[in-house]
Amino acid sequence: MTKKIISVVGARPQFIKAAAVSRAIGETDGLSEAMIHTGQHFDANMSDVFFEELGIPKPRHHLDINGGGHGYMTGRMLMAIEPILIAEKPDWVVVYGDTNSTLAGSLAASKLHIPVAHVEAGLRSFNRRMPEEINRLVTDHLSTLHLCPTAGATANLAAEGVVKGVHHVGDVMYDATLFAIGKAKTGSNILSDLALKPTRYAVATVHRAENTDDPKNLGAVVQFLRTQARKHQVVLPLHPRTRQAASRMGVDFDGLQVIEPVGYLDMVKLLHHAAEVYTDSGGLQKEAYFHRVPCTTLRDETEWTETITNGWNRLWKGPERADQREITEYGEGRAAFEIANLLKASNHVM
Repeated sequence: MTKKIISVVGARPQFIKAAAVSRAIGETDGLSEAMIHTGQHFDANMSDVFFEELGIPKPRHHLDINGGGHGYMTGRMLMAIEPILIAEKPDWVVVYGDTNSTLAGSLAASKLHIPVAHVEAGLRSFNRRMPEEINRLVTDHLSTLHLCPTAGATANLAAEGVVKGVHHVGDVMYDATLFAIGKAKTGSNILSDLALKPTRYAVATVHRAENTDDPKNLGAVVQFLRTQARKHQVVLPLHPRTRQAASRMGVDFDGLQVIEPVGYLDMVKLLHHAAEVYTDSGGLQKEAYFHRVPCTTLRDETEWTETITNGWNRLWKGPERADQREITEYGEGRAAFEIANLLKASNHVM
């Protein structure tokens, strides 16, 4: 009997993770998948291009929900996802990461007594002022399968009393990166298009609400990037939220090479040849490590603490990097198949 999986995605990092898991599901007998795209990231360069480049089947359901506050967005998603799950009758709902789409998908499923599998379960920044932290906490305590990328994530869940259905599977972003590096070699011309020389530039991204919603924080981040631009060119693919916030707050990006958001293969190539990465993105901190590029995180904490302790990352206001060591707990690029096998084998009922 084939188990039906409904995957809920809505933001750039989720498309990348879902691509790896969808390929594994497609190669696993006894599983089928349909996807709900909430529309949280609606810009073509942050949404459509990922499906095209990574070969993800087009979502069966596209909700086109974006904009507005957290409650408004999450509520609309919850209202739209519920009738789809009632009609589809899936055996599992798979959610990714820590966005409003993650929260809405897990809430809708759990209220209908459909088991939830959370990819990237157990991550914690221990900063509840971050909306992402609230989304992680709630989703983990609603989930049946906790698919953890690191041993630290399993320990975080145990500290909260969550021990059932917890599995350290490794990091699906590593699976995705290994797949994409080969494609990017021939599928991206971003370096020549921007006249960039390998290891002579840095890549920066800024999008977190803690930076974009506070004029003081956004100004400080931009000034930090300007300082770094004195030692090497800083390329900044500008998130729509950040562009709007900067315009509203009167913050300019003089001294930085600002470009439009780029597709996944272009970003992979930019990362692979960069001298350094500056970001407030959780996923990009790890992607930098996968390319063995040093990272500076533009936040006061990180959920990916192993990148700090193993010397590949540092907090922008923290100490210098530790000595670099390999991070073995991310796995060997087979996390997606571990997830598919667990979905097939698990017979949990809520």
